[in-house]
Amino acid sequence: MKLTLEGLKEKRAWEKAGVCLPSYDIEKTAEETKKAPVWVHFGAGNIFRIFIGGLADTLIEKGESKKGITCVETFDFDVIDKIYAPYDNLVLAVTLKADGSTDKRVLGSLTEAIKAQSSDVSQWNRLKEIFKDPGLQMISFTITEKGYALKGADGTYFPFIQADIENGPEKAVSAMAVVCALLYERYKTVKAPLAVVSMDNCSHNGEKLQSSIVTMAKEWNKKGFVEEGFVEYITDESRVSFPWSMIDKITPRPADSVCRELENAGIEDMAPVITSKKTYIAPFVNAEGPQYLVIEDKFPNGRPALEKAGVYMTDRDTVNKVERMKVTTCLNPLHTALAVYGCVLGYDLIADEMKDEQLNKLVHQIGPVEGMPVVTHPGILSPADFVKEVIEVRIPNPFMPDTPQRIATDTSQKVGIRYGETIKSYVAKYGDAKKLTAIPLAIAGWCRYLLAVDDEGKAFELSADPMIPELTKQLEGIVVGKPETYTGQLKPILSNGNIFGIDLYEAGIGELIENMFAEEIAGPGAVRNVLKKYMA
Repeated sequence: MKLTLEGLKEKRAWEKAGVCLPSYDIEKTAEETKKAPVWVHFGAGNIFRIFIGGLADTLIEKGESKKGITCVETFDFDVIDKIYAPYDNLVLAVTLKADGSTDKRVLGSLTEAIKAQSSDVSQWNRLKEIFKDPGLQMISFTITEKGYALKGADGTYFPFIQADIENGPEKAVSAMAVVCALLYERYKTVKAPLAVVSMDNCSHNGEKLQSSIVTMAKEWNKKGFVEEGFVEYITDESRVSFPWSMIDKITPRPADSVCRELENAGIEDMAPVITSKKTYIAPFVNAEGPQYLVIEDKFPNGRPALEKAGVYMTDRDTVNKVERMKVTTCLNPLHTALAVYGCVLGYDLIADEMKDEQLNKLVHQIGPVEGMPVVTHPGILSPADFVKEVIEVRIPNPFMPDTPQRIATDTSQKVGIRYGETIKSYVAKYGDAKKLTAIPLAIAGWCRYLLAVDDEGKAFELSADPMIPELTKQLEGIVVGKPETYTGQLKPILSNGNIFGIDLYEAGIGELIENMFAEEIAGPGAVRNVLKKYMA
Protein backbone atom coordinates (compact mmCIF):
# COMPACT_ATOMS: atom_id res chain seq x y z
CA MET A 1 0.00 0.00 0.00
CA LYS A 2 1.19 3.47 -0.84
CA LEU A 3 0.01 6.76 0.60
CA THR A 4 -1.06 8.18 -2.76
CA LEU A 5 -4.42 8.77 -4.44
CA GLU A 6 -3.83 5.64 -6.51
CA GLY A 7 -2.74 3.66 -3.45
CA LEU A 8 -5.90 4.56 -1.51
CA LYS A 9 -7.94 2.61 -4.05
CA GLU A 10 -6.84 -0.56 -2.20
CA LYS A 11 -9.52 0.17 0.40
CA ARG A 12 -9.67 -3.31 1.91
CA ALA A 13 -5.94 -3.39 2.53
CA TRP A 14 -6.07 -0.03 4.33
CA GLU A 15 -9.04 -1.22 6.36
CA LYS A 16 -7.15 -4.38 7.32
CA ALA A 17 -4.24 -2.19 8.43
CA GLY A 18 -6.62 -0.34 10.75
CA VAL A 19 -6.46 2.93 8.84
CA CYS A 20 -9.59 5.06 8.37
CA LEU A 21 -9.85 6.63 4.90
CA PRO A 22 -11.75 9.78 3.85
CA SER A 23 -15.32 9.10 2.78
CA TYR A 24 -15.36 12.16 0.54
CA ASP A 25 -13.97 12.57 -2.97
CA ILE A 26 -10.45 13.87 -2.33
CA GLU A 27 -9.76 14.90 -5.93
CA LYS A 28 -13.07 16.73 -6.29
CA THR A 29 -12.43 18.55 -3.01
CA ALA A 30 -9.00 19.62 -4.26
CA GLU A 31 -10.47 20.80 -7.55
CA GLU A 32 -13.16 22.86 -5.81
CA THR A 33 -10.60 24.39 -3.46
CA LYS A 34 -8.19 25.36 -6.23
CA LYS A 35 -10.99 27.04 -8.17
CA ALA A 36 -12.08 29.21 -5.25
CA PRO A 37 -9.90 28.88 -2.13
CA VAL A 38 -11.32 29.97 1.22
CA TRP A 39 -8.48 29.04 3.59
CA VAL A 40 -4.72 29.40 3.11
CA HIS A 41 -2.27 28.22 5.75
CA PHE A 42 1.38 29.27 6.10
CA GLY A 43 3.72 26.75 7.73
CA ALA A 44 3.27 23.24 6.35
CA GLY A 45 4.79 21.31 9.27
CA ASN A 46 3.59 18.60 11.61
CA ILE A 47 1.15 20.35 13.95
CA PHE A 48 -0.55 21.94 10.96
CA ARG A 49 -0.87 18.66 9.11
CA ILE A 50 -2.43 16.65 11.93
CA PHE A 51 -4.35 19.30 13.88
CA ILE A 52 -5.40 22.07 11.47
CA GLY A 53 -5.57 19.64 8.55
CA GLY A 54 -7.59 17.35 10.81
CA LEU A 55 -10.09 20.13 11.54
CA ALA A 56 -10.63 20.76 7.83
CA ASP A 57 -10.95 17.01 7.23
CA THR A 58 -13.60 16.77 9.95
CA LEU A 59 -15.60 19.63 8.43
CA ILE A 60 -15.52 18.01 4.99
CA GLU A 61 -16.48 14.62 6.44
CA LYS A 62 -19.44 16.20 8.25
CA GLY A 63 -20.62 17.98 5.14
CA GLU A 64 -19.97 21.36 6.76
CA SER A 65 -17.46 22.31 4.07
CA LYS A 66 -16.69 21.35 0.48
CA LYS A 67 -13.20 22.78 0.53
CA GLY A 68 -9.86 22.01 2.09
CA ILE A 69 -6.79 24.10 2.88
CA THR A 70 -4.19 25.58 0.54
CA CYS A 71 -0.83 24.85 2.21
CA VAL A 72 2.06 27.31 1.89
CA GLU A 73 5.59 26.69 3.12
CA THR A 74 7.61 29.81 3.92
CA PHE A 75 10.90 28.40 5.15
CA ASP A 76 11.80 24.81 4.25
CA PHE A 77 10.84 24.14 0.65
CA ASP A 78 12.13 20.55 0.83
CA VAL A 79 8.97 19.77 2.83
CA ILE A 80 6.86 20.40 -0.27
CA ASP A 81 9.16 18.39 -2.55
CA LYS A 82 9.72 15.43 -0.22
CA ILE A 83 6.58 15.11 1.90
CA TYR A 84 3.71 16.74 0.04
CA ALA A 85 4.29 16.13 -3.70
CA PRO A 86 5.30 12.40 -3.57
CA TYR A 87 2.23 11.59 -1.43
CA ASP A 88 -0.36 13.65 -3.34
CA ASN A 89 -0.62 16.01 -0.32
CA LEU A 90 -2.09 13.20 1.81
CA VAL A 91 -1.29 12.85 5.51
CA LEU A 92 -1.37 9.71 7.64
CA ALA A 93 -2.41 11.01 11.06
CA VAL A 94 -1.48 8.75 13.99
CA THR A 95 -2.91 9.48 17.44
CA LEU A 96 -0.84 7.99 20.26
CA LYS A 97 -2.84 6.78 23.25
CA ALA A 98 -1.54 6.26 26.77
CA ASP A 99 -2.39 2.54 26.60
CA GLY A 100 -0.02 2.09 23.66
CA SER A 101 -2.70 1.78 21.00
CA THR A 102 -3.00 4.12 18.02
CA ASP A 103 -5.76 5.61 15.91
CA LYS A 104 -4.77 5.93 12.25
CA ARG A 105 -6.53 8.17 9.73
CA VAL A 106 -5.68 9.47 6.26
CA LEU A 107 -6.43 13.16 5.78
CA GLY A 108 -7.32 14.42 2.31
CA SER A 109 -8.00 18.03 3.26
CA LEU A 110 -4.62 19.50 2.23
CA THR A 111 -5.59 20.29 -1.31
CA GLU A 112 -2.62 22.21 -2.71
CA ALA A 113 0.96 22.77 -1.60
CA ILE A 114 2.85 25.89 -2.65
CA LYS A 115 6.31 27.30 -1.93
CA ALA A 116 6.25 30.92 -0.79
CA GLN A 117 9.24 31.71 -2.96
CA SER A 118 9.09 35.03 -4.82
CA SER A 119 12.01 33.90 -7.00
CA ASP A 120 9.89 31.03 -8.35
CA VAL A 121 7.65 32.81 -10.86
CA SER A 122 4.98 30.12 -11.19
CA GLN A 123 4.64 29.57 -7.43
CA TRP A 124 4.63 33.31 -6.72
CA ASN A 125 2.03 33.99 -9.40
CA ARG A 126 -0.17 31.19 -8.04
CA LEU A 127 -0.08 32.79 -4.59
CA LYS A 128 -0.94 36.17 -6.05
CA GLU A 129 -3.86 34.62 -7.91
CA ILE A 130 -5.17 33.10 -4.67
CA PHE A 131 -4.91 36.40 -2.80
CA LYS A 132 -6.80 38.20 -5.56
CA ASP A 133 -9.81 35.93 -4.98
CA PRO A 134 -12.47 37.95 -3.11
CA GLY A 135 -13.87 34.69 -1.67
CA LEU A 136 -10.71 33.98 0.34
CA GLN A 137 -11.84 34.15 3.97
CA MET A 138 -8.82 33.43 6.12
CA ILE A 139 -5.10 32.86 6.14
CA SER A 140 -3.60 31.10 9.15
CA PHE A 141 -0.11 30.43 10.47
CA THR A 142 2.00 27.86 12.31
CA ILE A 143 5.46 29.23 11.54
CA THR A 144 6.68 29.28 15.19
CA GLU A 145 7.11 32.43 17.23
CA LYS A 146 10.46 33.28 15.66
CA GLY A 147 8.74 33.49 12.26
CA TYR A 148 7.20 36.80 13.36
CA ALA A 149 10.43 38.30 14.68
CA LEU A 150 11.84 41.25 12.74
CA LYS A 151 14.49 42.40 15.20
CA GLY A 152 17.24 40.87 17.31
CA ALA A 153 17.81 41.37 21.03
CA ASP A 154 19.68 44.60 20.28
CA GLY A 155 16.55 46.12 18.71
CA THR A 156 17.85 46.31 15.15
CA TYR A 157 16.34 44.54 12.15
CA PHE A 158 17.76 41.14 11.29
CA PRO A 159 19.88 41.41 8.11
CA PHE A 160 17.39 39.31 6.09
CA ILE A 161 14.53 41.57 7.24
CA GLN A 162 16.52 44.67 6.33
CA ALA A 163 17.10 43.13 2.89
CA ASP A 164 13.35 42.58 2.50
CA ILE A 165 12.71 46.20 3.43
CA GLU A 166 15.26 47.41 0.88
CA ASN A 167 14.13 45.05 -1.92
CA GLY A 168 10.38 45.59 -1.71
CA PRO A 169 7.32 43.34 -2.17
CA GLU A 170 8.31 41.68 -5.44
CA LYS A 171 11.49 40.19 -3.95
CA ALA A 172 10.10 39.22 -0.54
CA VAL A 173 11.90 36.34 1.18
CA SER A 174 10.96 36.24 4.88
CA ALA A 175 7.52 35.01 5.95
CA MET A 176 6.34 38.43 7.13
CA ALA A 177 7.49 40.14 3.94
CA VAL A 178 5.87 37.43 1.79
CA VAL A 179 2.51 37.78 3.57
CA CYS A 180 2.68 41.57 3.48
CA ALA A 181 3.43 41.43 -0.28
CA LEU A 182 0.47 39.12 -0.88
CA LEU A 183 -1.85 41.32 1.17
CA TYR A 184 -0.66 44.22 -1.00
CA GLU A 185 -1.65 42.21 -4.05
CA ARG A 186 -5.14 41.79 -2.54
CA TYR A 187 -5.31 45.50 -1.79
CA LYS A 188 -4.27 46.50 -5.34
CA THR A 189 -6.91 44.27 -6.95
CA VAL A 190 -10.05 43.45 -4.94
CA LYS A 191 -9.50 45.20 -1.57
CA ALA A 192 -11.66 42.41 -0.13
CA PRO A 193 -11.73 41.72 3.62
CA LEU A 194 -9.68 38.91 5.17
CA ALA A 195 -8.89 37.34 8.54
CA VAL A 196 -5.17 36.87 9.22
CA VAL A 197 -5.02 34.27 11.99
CA SER A 198 -1.93 33.25 13.92
CA MET A 199 -2.30 29.74 15.32
CA ASP A 200 1.20 29.73 16.77
CA ASN A 201 1.96 28.81 20.32
CA CYS A 202 2.82 32.24 21.70
CA SER A 203 1.25 34.95 23.79
CA HIS A 204 -0.81 37.62 21.99
CA ASN A 205 -0.03 35.89 18.70
CA GLY A 206 -2.46 37.98 16.67
CA GLU A 207 -0.93 41.16 17.99
CA LYS A 208 2.60 39.97 17.15
CA LEU A 209 1.57 39.00 13.63
CA GLN A 210 -0.23 42.28 13.06
CA SER A 211 2.69 44.33 14.38
CA SER A 212 5.19 42.60 12.10
CA ILE A 213 3.08 42.89 8.95
CA VAL A 214 2.15 46.53 9.63
CA THR A 215 5.80 47.35 10.38
CA MET A 216 6.85 45.84 7.05
CA ALA A 217 4.13 47.79 5.22
CA LYS A 218 5.16 51.06 6.87
CA GLU A 219 8.82 50.50 5.98
CA TRP A 220 7.85 49.81 2.37
CA ASN A 221 5.66 52.90 2.39
CA LYS A 222 8.63 55.02 3.50
CA LYS A 223 10.62 53.68 0.56
CA GLY A 224 7.81 54.25 -1.91
CA PHE A 225 7.06 50.58 -2.62
CA VAL A 226 3.46 50.77 -1.31
CA GLU A 227 1.00 53.63 -0.92
CA GLU A 228 -0.45 54.97 2.31
CA GLY A 229 -3.83 53.46 1.45
CA PHE A 230 -2.36 49.97 1.86
CA VAL A 231 -1.24 50.75 5.41
CA GLU A 232 -4.74 52.04 6.13
CA TYR A 233 -6.24 48.85 4.65
CA ILE A 234 -4.25 46.45 6.84
CA THR A 235 -4.74 48.56 9.99
CA ASP A 236 -8.54 48.67 9.57
CA GLU A 237 -9.72 45.55 11.41
CA SER A 238 -13.14 45.77 9.76
CA ARG A 239 -11.28 44.88 6.54
CA VAL A 240 -8.18 42.96 7.67
CA SER A 241 -8.52 41.38 11.10
CA PHE A 242 -5.84 39.68 13.18
CA PRO A 243 -7.74 37.39 15.56
CA TRP A 244 -5.90 36.07 18.59
CA SER A 245 -5.84 32.34 19.27
CA MET A 246 -4.58 29.65 21.63
CA ILE A 247 -3.43 26.30 20.27
CA ASP A 248 -2.42 23.20 22.16
CA LYS A 249 -1.52 19.74 20.90
CA ILE A 250 1.79 18.04 21.66
CA THR A 251 3.15 16.94 18.30
CA PRO A 252 6.58 15.29 18.56
CA ARG A 253 8.89 14.34 15.74
CA PRO A 254 7.81 11.24 13.80
CA ALA A 255 8.78 8.21 15.89
CA ASP A 256 10.71 5.23 14.56
CA SER A 257 8.35 2.95 16.48
CA VAL A 258 5.34 4.38 14.63
CA CYS A 259 7.18 4.10 11.31
CA ARG A 260 7.85 0.41 12.00
CA GLU A 261 4.23 -0.20 12.99
CA LEU A 262 2.99 1.33 9.73
CA GLU A 263 5.50 -0.52 7.57
CA ASN A 264 4.69 -3.80 9.35
CA ALA A 265 1.06 -3.16 8.44
CA GLY A 266 2.08 -3.07 4.77
CA ILE A 267 2.23 0.70 4.23
CA GLU A 268 5.26 1.59 2.09
CA ASP A 269 7.68 4.53 2.11
CA MET A 270 6.92 5.80 5.61
CA ALA A 271 10.50 6.59 6.61
CA PRO A 272 11.12 10.11 7.99
CA VAL A 273 13.40 12.50 6.15
CA ILE A 274 15.67 15.22 7.46
CA THR A 275 15.62 18.17 5.09
CA SER A 276 18.52 20.44 4.21
CA LYS A 277 17.15 22.90 6.79
CA LYS A 278 17.08 20.19 9.47
CA THR A 279 13.31 19.69 9.50
CA TYR A 280 12.54 16.18 10.74
CA ILE A 281 9.36 15.13 8.97
CA ALA A 282 7.62 12.03 7.58
CA PRO A 283 4.59 11.09 5.47
CA PHE A 284 2.87 10.37 8.80
CA VAL A 285 2.42 12.64 11.81
CA ASN A 286 2.20 11.25 15.35
CA ALA A 287 0.63 13.26 18.15
CA GLU A 288 -1.30 13.02 21.38
CA GLY A 289 -5.09 12.90 21.40
CA PRO A 290 -5.94 15.97 23.53
CA GLN A 291 -6.11 19.16 21.50
CA TYR A 292 -7.37 22.67 22.07
CA LEU A 293 -7.86 25.58 19.69
CA VAL A 294 -9.52 28.78 20.88
CA ILE A 295 -9.97 31.60 18.35
CA GLU A 296 -11.27 35.16 18.59
CA ASP A 297 -14.35 35.20 16.36
CA LYS A 298 -13.40 38.14 14.17
CA PHE A 299 -13.70 37.17 10.50
CA PRO A 300 -14.75 40.10 8.28
CA ASN A 301 -15.18 37.92 5.18
CA GLY A 302 -16.91 34.94 6.83
CA ARG A 303 -15.26 31.70 7.89
CA PRO A 304 -15.55 27.90 7.88
CA ALA A 305 -17.79 26.44 10.63
CA LEU A 306 -14.76 25.77 12.85
CA GLU A 307 -16.87 25.27 15.97
CA LYS A 308 -18.36 22.18 14.31
CA ALA A 309 -14.86 20.64 14.46
CA GLY A 310 -14.37 21.37 18.15
CA VAL A 311 -12.76 24.82 17.96
CA TYR A 312 -13.77 27.25 20.71
CA MET A 313 -14.91 30.48 18.99
CA THR A 314 -15.02 33.33 21.47
CA ASP A 315 -13.91 36.92 22.22
CA ARG A 316 -10.38 38.29 22.51
CA ASP A 317 -10.43 38.61 26.29
CA THR A 318 -11.31 34.91 26.68
CA VAL A 319 -8.65 33.86 24.16
CA ASN A 320 -6.10 35.90 26.07
CA LYS A 321 -7.06 34.30 29.37
CA VAL A 322 -6.96 30.75 27.97
CA GLU A 323 -3.67 31.36 26.18
CA ARG A 324 -2.15 32.98 29.23
CA MET A 325 -3.35 30.06 31.37
CA LYS A 326 -1.65 27.54 29.08
CA VAL A 327 1.47 29.34 27.88
CA THR A 328 2.47 31.02 31.13
CA THR A 329 1.28 28.45 33.69
CA CYS A 330 -0.30 25.13 32.80
CA LEU A 331 1.84 23.59 30.05
CA ASN A 332 4.59 25.51 28.30
CA PRO A 333 6.62 26.56 31.36
CA LEU A 334 6.56 22.95 32.56
CA HIS A 335 7.76 21.70 29.18
CA THR A 336 10.61 24.22 29.05
CA ALA A 337 11.81 23.28 32.55
CA LEU A 338 11.75 19.59 31.64
CA ALA A 339 13.51 20.32 28.34
CA VAL A 340 16.55 22.13 29.70
CA TYR A 341 16.99 19.93 32.77
CA GLY A 342 16.31 16.83 30.69
CA CYS A 343 19.19 17.70 28.35
CA VAL A 344 21.55 18.36 31.27
CA LEU A 345 20.53 15.21 33.13
CA GLY A 346 20.78 12.94 30.09
CA TYR A 347 17.11 12.21 29.42
CA ASP A 348 15.92 11.55 25.88
CA LEU A 349 12.20 11.19 26.57
CA ILE A 350 10.01 13.82 28.27
CA ALA A 351 7.68 11.15 29.69
CA ASP A 352 10.57 9.53 31.57
CA GLU A 353 11.32 12.80 33.35
CA MET A 354 7.98 12.62 35.12
CA LYS A 355 9.30 9.53 36.96
CA ASP A 356 12.14 11.68 38.32
CA GLU A 357 11.21 12.78 41.85
CA GLN A 358 12.82 16.23 41.69
CA LEU A 359 11.67 17.05 38.15
CA ASN A 360 8.14 15.91 38.98
CA LYS A 361 8.17 18.24 41.99
CA LEU A 362 9.59 21.04 39.84
CA VAL A 363 6.69 20.98 37.37
CA HIS A 364 4.13 20.69 40.18
CA GLN A 365 5.73 23.73 41.80
CA ILE A 366 5.93 25.82 38.61
CA GLY A 367 2.33 25.21 37.51
CA PRO A 368 -0.16 24.42 40.27
CA VAL A 369 1.78 26.23 43.04
CA GLU A 370 3.60 29.27 41.63
CA GLY A 371 1.64 29.94 38.47
CA MET A 372 -1.91 29.40 39.68
CA PRO A 373 -2.16 32.44 42.04
CA VAL A 374 -1.78 34.83 39.11
CA VAL A 375 -3.90 32.99 36.51
CA THR A 376 -7.29 34.45 35.61
CA HIS A 377 -9.94 31.78 35.09
CA PRO A 378 -10.90 31.93 31.38
CA GLY A 379 -14.40 30.59 31.94
CA ILE A 380 -14.49 28.09 29.07
CA LEU A 381 -11.71 25.88 30.48
CA SER A 382 -10.66 25.17 34.08
CA PRO A 383 -6.97 25.95 34.81
CA ALA A 384 -6.91 23.36 37.61
CA ASP A 385 -8.35 20.64 35.38
CA PHE A 386 -6.12 21.65 32.48
CA VAL A 387 -2.86 21.48 34.44
CA LYS A 388 -3.99 18.22 36.10
CA GLU A 389 -4.46 16.65 32.64
CA VAL A 390 -1.05 17.97 31.57
CA ILE A 391 0.83 16.63 34.59
CA GLU A 392 -1.04 13.36 35.09
CA VAL A 393 -2.02 12.34 31.54
CA ARG A 394 -0.32 14.25 28.77
CA ILE A 395 3.34 14.68 29.72
CA PRO A 396 3.71 11.20 31.32
CA ASN A 397 2.25 9.41 28.25
CA PRO A 398 5.02 6.83 27.66
CA PHE A 399 4.01 6.42 24.04
CA MET A 400 4.59 10.07 23.19
CA PRO A 401 8.10 10.10 21.67
CA ASP A 402 8.75 13.71 22.67
CA THR A 403 12.29 14.68 23.56
CA PRO A 404 13.81 17.38 25.76
CA GLN A 405 16.07 18.21 22.83
CA ARG A 406 13.11 19.11 20.58
CA ILE A 407 11.36 21.19 23.20
CA ALA A 408 14.61 23.02 24.09
CA THR A 409 14.63 24.50 20.57
CA ASP A 410 14.43 28.32 20.52
CA THR A 411 14.18 28.60 24.31
CA SER A 412 15.52 32.18 24.20
CA GLN A 413 12.43 33.12 22.22
CA LYS A 414 10.12 31.47 24.76
CA VAL A 415 11.33 32.27 28.29
CA GLY A 416 9.93 35.80 28.21
CA ILE A 417 6.43 34.43 27.80
CA ARG A 418 6.70 31.17 29.68
CA TYR A 419 8.27 32.71 32.78
CA GLY A 420 8.44 36.46 32.28
CA GLU A 421 4.66 36.94 32.31
CA THR A 422 4.24 35.18 35.67
CA ILE A 423 7.20 37.10 37.08
CA LYS A 424 5.62 40.40 35.94
CA SER A 425 2.31 39.35 37.50
CA TYR A 426 4.06 38.68 40.82
CA VAL A 427 5.74 42.08 40.69
CA ALA A 428 2.36 43.73 39.99
CA LYS A 429 0.62 41.78 42.77
CA TYR A 430 3.30 41.63 45.47
CA GLY A 431 5.85 44.33 44.53
CA ASP A 432 8.49 41.76 43.56
CA ALA A 433 8.82 38.09 42.61
CA LYS A 434 10.72 36.93 45.69
CA LYS A 435 8.00 34.41 46.56
CA LEU A 436 9.12 32.34 43.55
CA THR A 437 11.57 29.44 43.77
CA ALA A 438 10.77 26.93 41.02
CA ILE A 439 10.60 29.48 38.20
CA PRO A 440 14.02 30.98 39.10
CA LEU A 441 15.30 27.39 39.29
CA ALA A 442 13.99 26.74 35.77
CA ILE A 443 15.74 29.88 34.48
CA ALA A 444 18.97 28.90 36.24
CA GLY A 445 18.62 25.49 34.57
CA TRP A 446 18.33 27.13 31.16
CA CYS A 447 21.49 29.14 31.77
CA ARG A 448 23.27 25.98 32.96
CA TYR A 449 22.03 24.18 29.82
CA LEU A 450 23.62 26.91 27.66
CA LEU A 451 27.07 25.70 28.78
CA ALA A 452 26.41 22.55 26.69
CA VAL A 453 27.90 20.29 29.36
CA ASP A 454 25.77 17.69 31.14
CA ASP A 455 25.70 16.90 34.85
CA GLU A 456 28.40 14.25 34.37
CA GLY A 457 30.69 16.79 32.74
CA LYS A 458 30.18 15.52 29.18
CA ALA A 459 29.58 17.88 26.25
CA PHE A 460 26.28 17.74 24.37
CA GLU A 461 24.84 19.61 21.39
CA LEU A 462 22.56 22.55 22.07
CA SER A 463 19.23 22.63 20.24
CA ALA A 464 18.78 25.26 17.53
CA ASP A 465 18.16 28.78 18.83
CA PRO A 466 18.80 32.10 17.07
CA MET A 467 20.45 33.60 20.16
CA ILE A 468 22.89 30.74 20.86
CA PRO A 469 25.96 32.56 19.45
CA GLU A 470 25.23 35.69 21.48
CA LEU A 471 24.34 33.85 24.69
CA THR A 472 27.27 31.44 24.63
CA LYS A 473 29.64 34.34 24.00
CA GLN A 474 28.35 36.06 27.13
CA LEU A 475 28.99 32.88 29.12
CA GLU A 476 32.59 32.53 27.93
CA GLY A 477 35.06 31.72 30.66
CA ILE A 478 32.66 29.69 32.80
CA VAL A 479 33.96 26.17 33.40
CA VAL A 480 31.83 23.43 34.95
CA GLY A 481 33.67 22.15 37.99
CA LYS A 482 35.30 25.52 38.61
CA PRO A 483 32.66 27.73 40.23
CA GLU A 484 35.27 30.44 40.71
CA THR A 485 35.13 31.02 36.93
CA TYR A 486 31.67 32.51 37.38
CA THR A 487 32.27 36.24 37.71
CA GLY A 488 28.85 37.68 36.88
CA GLN A 489 28.58 36.61 33.23
CA LEU A 490 24.82 36.04 33.66
CA LYS A 491 24.07 39.66 34.54
CA PRO A 492 23.62 40.94 30.93
CA ILE A 493 21.30 37.99 30.20
CA LEU A 494 19.15 38.21 33.34
CA SER A 495 18.76 41.98 33.02
CA ASN A 496 17.80 41.80 29.33
CA GLY A 497 14.17 42.88 29.03
CA ASN A 498 14.14 41.75 25.40
CA ILE A 499 14.64 38.16 26.58
CA PHE A 500 12.50 38.01 29.72
CA GLY A 501 10.13 40.93 29.23
CA ILE A 502 11.45 42.33 32.50
CA ASP A 503 14.80 42.96 34.24
CA LEU A 504 15.01 40.02 36.64
CA TYR A 505 17.09 42.03 39.09
CA GLU A 506 14.37 44.67 39.29
CA ALA A 507 11.94 41.79 39.92
CA GLY A 508 14.07 40.74 42.90
CA ILE A 509 15.16 37.31 41.63
CA GLY A 510 18.30 38.00 39.56
CA GLU A 511 20.68 37.28 42.44
CA LEU A 512 18.79 34.10 43.39
CA ILE A 513 19.14 32.78 39.83
CA GLU A 514 22.85 33.64 39.84
CA ASN A 515 23.31 31.75 43.12
CA MET A 516 21.44 28.70 41.83
CA PHE A 517 23.50 28.74 38.64
CA ALA A 518 26.76 29.04 40.55
CA GLU A 519 25.74 26.02 42.65
CA GLU A 520 24.91 24.07 39.47
CA ILE A 521 28.43 24.49 38.04
CA ALA A 522 30.17 23.21 41.17
CA GLY A 523 31.07 19.91 39.49
CA PRO A 524 29.64 16.54 38.40
CA GLY A 525 26.30 15.90 40.08
CA ALA A 526 25.86 19.53 41.09
CA VAL A 527 22.69 20.01 39.04
CA ARG A 528 21.07 17.03 40.73
CA ASN A 529 22.15 18.31 44.13
CA VAL A 530 20.65 21.73 43.45
CA LEU A 531 17.35 20.18 42.37
CA LYS A 532 17.30 18.12 45.58
CA LYS A 533 18.08 21.23 47.65
CA TYR A 534 15.30 23.41 46.26
CA MET A 535 12.76 20.67 45.48
CA ALA A 536 13.12 18.77 48.74
